[in-house]
Amino acid sequence: MTRRVAVLLFALAPAFAADPALPSGASLMDRYIDVTGGKAAYEKHKSAVETGRMEFAALGLKGTLVTYSADPDEYYSSMDLDGVGRIDMGVTHGVAWENNPLTGPRVKSGEERLQAIREARLNSSYHWRDLYQKAETTGLETVDGEDCYKVELTPAEGKPVMMYFGKESGLLKKTTLVAASQMGDIPAELIAQEYKVFGGILTPSKVLQKAAGQEFTITIDSVKDDVEIPPERFALPAVIQALLDSAKDKPEK
Repeated sequence: MTRRVAVLLFALAPAFAADPALPSGASLMDRYIDVTGGKAAYEKHKSAVETGRMEFAALGLKGTLVTYSADPDEYYSSMDLDGVGRIDMGVTHGVAWENNPLTGPRVKSGEERLQAIREARLNSSYHWRDLYQKAETTGLETVDGEDCYKVELTPAEGKPVMMYFGKESGLLKKTTLVAASQMGDIPAELIAQEYKVFGGILTPSKVLQKAAGQEFTITIDSVKDDVEIPPERFALPAVIQALLDSAKDKPEK
């Protein structure tokens, strides 16, 4: 469910003093799995189709969103945004790509590619041990009025991701990261809201995202789990395959 925003984050010194024995990052990640449905519920899900809406309130822009995911490494997303057009992106067997009417088709590389692969993983919170080398609890912070444990997740390559879990609820309340993009690194913040049960898993149905001075929301209307997704849905578009073929034909310097 990956994904972008900008703010400065401050740990609460009094909270550190009040609660010196912080739970481990691993225990908080595992608790999140438990409170949102449990191991068995996650393991049953091998594919998913999500539909939803996007809104840039300040710009008066709205759009629709549909995503397809299949375990372990296939993902396709299509967004239709008023005044912009359709933006497609996906991950297929390690190839991360995007086709945007504003920037054209491109194949992602470097840290941007690695982030896209992690965010595209179906049930990524359940598979966090496959995606990150370590999880460390670094302090406490209040998010939307709830005290939260701040967990730093460090991948094998790239910048860490910060996740904030409710001290009482165990639910993920906020994620902050530095998103890699073709425009450079962009600080990003995602606020998880309005948890609902989809396919036996408690999931935020609304996510407020802030990045590069913009703020928008994604609202998930439906999730269909374990549906048959045609293999061609994840096939690389012809324009993306052409870029890959062109790169192969270039002589090495």
